[in-house]
Amino acid sequence: MSDSEAPTRPNTLVRAAATVGGFTMISRLTGFTRDILIAAILGAGPIGDAFFVAFKLPNFFRRLFAEGAFNAAFVPLFSGRLQTEGRQRALLFAEDTLSVLLTVLLLFTAVVQIAMPVVMLGLAPGFVDDPATFDLAVELTRITFPYLMFISLVSLLAGILNSTGRFAAAAATPILLNLCLIAALLGLVDHVPTAGHALAIGVFVAGVVQFLWLMLALRREGLSLNLPRPRLTPGVRRVLALMGPAALGAGVVQINLVIDIVLASTLPDGSISFLFYADRINQLPIGVVGVAVGTALLPLLSRQAAAGDDEAARHSLNRAIELGLLMAFPAAAACLAMPDVLVGTLFERGAFTSADTASTAWALSAYAVGLPAYVMIKVLGPAFFARQDTATPVKIAIAAVALNIVLNLILMGPMLHAGLALATAISAWLNAGLMLWILMRRGHMKFDRRLALAVPKSLLVSAIMAAALILGAIALDQRMPGGELGRAAGLAILVSGGIAIYGGLAWLFRLARPADIRALARGR
Repeated sequence: MSDSEAPTRPNTLVRAAATVGGFTMISRLTGFTRDILIAAILGAGPIGDAFFVAFKLPNFFRRLFAEGAFNAAFVPLFSGRLQTEGRQRALLFAEDTLSVLLTVLLLFTAVVQIAMPVVMLGLAPGFVDDPATFDLAVELTRITFPYLMFISLVSLLAGILNSTGRFAAAAATPILLNLCLIAALLGLVDHVPTAGHALAIGVFVAGVVQFLWLMLALRREGLSLNLPRPRLTPGVRRVLALMGPAALGAGVVQINLVIDIVLASTLPDGSISFLFYADRINQLPIGVVGVAVGTALLPLLSRQAAAGDDEAARHSLNRAIELGLLMAFPAAAACLAMPDVLVGTLFERGAFTSADTASTAWALSAYAVGLPAYVMIKVLGPAFFARQDTATPVKIAIAAVALNIVLNLILMGPMLHAGLALATAISAWLNAGLMLWILMRRGHMKFDRRLALAVPKSLLVSAIMAAALILGAIALDQRMPGGELGRAAGLAILVSGGIAIYGGLAWLFRLARPADIRALARGR
């Protein structure tokens, strides 16, 4: 079977998404272990706020590059060359891109390090009134920021591996970040000024480890890269031209989250921390479902578009939307039904108080309103990027960001930090809705009968599951013993029950077909 034929096999997308999603699930679980430790040690105070700002800046670029702009620009071009010109020519293009990208990143990192106090004024202006927190945020961000350079190079290496159908190594890289941060918390806290310093050092080390991991993965696949003299070849110029608008188009959710951080720094102490912890729970389904499906979908659609197979591309997009919403609707319903149970069980210990739980749960409920939209943005973006169209998503992103800013200013007064989260959710729905509408107008997307039936069925089943979770949480609160063990047991019962209810009703309504489940299992 030729390369052009292979991607159109019915189970290819499911298998690739299952590979990425499986490793992403492991990443999220290790990430929760990391966040539980952070919550217990840092809580939701000034040191926590300073570290989360320091972590947000390179992490913002990580999400833009690793899951957005660079993939949107590089993968279609690399996949197209792989399809039409062969492996050797594609690797030469990758080497030229690597050389220029490294040069730009070195210069950018140096400039930002020098100008970090000015950058911090823009990122967290509310810290100005607290010089100690401001200085700590600057110091920690200077430690974490070089992570951007390494993770951007990781994005290029991951794009090469994904384009050749090797998803596992790249999908495992976030696990390494979590392990490095856990190790830093357990091993460095007693040897540095604050736990924030330990975590910042862990972020820097993680970037180096992730880069070396993918270099070894490339070598195992016989895809080793050289580092030529930087040259702005036509191919590199095309990558750079596509990356700018793609950064805004694919990363509008992240841009909205950064705007939340800027405004949250002007709210009472702990607001940045509340949003961070809430977003960590919110990101689980986005990463496991949205990013996994989007990552698998982009190279598939790129090859189908290059082959001119529009019908296959529409079919792939329908199945990707179906798979994404099948998981996103119940996840959103669960977060809306029992936010306090989720936050309290995961984070309420040590320095993280019951008041912190209530504030974080409020933010989680607001974020959850937009959870299906966040997943849809990840799924729909590749339909534009596969056709090398990054201009349209950027126009949509501008509208979404503008709405987010207006809603932030309206809602942050009465709702404080939760208003910022709700504004992000509403703007995400605008973004996803406009993307879908334009794809349908262009003929790149048309709801087939299976998807048209699946969406309302999934909404109904998710609503039934949410009602059961609310009743179950009330019943367990009256019967389960207190303490961490009781909370953990209660959450386990609710999650297991919710999965059983949703799975059973999905089978009854023929949402989850046995053939799809078998394909997913084979993909793992």
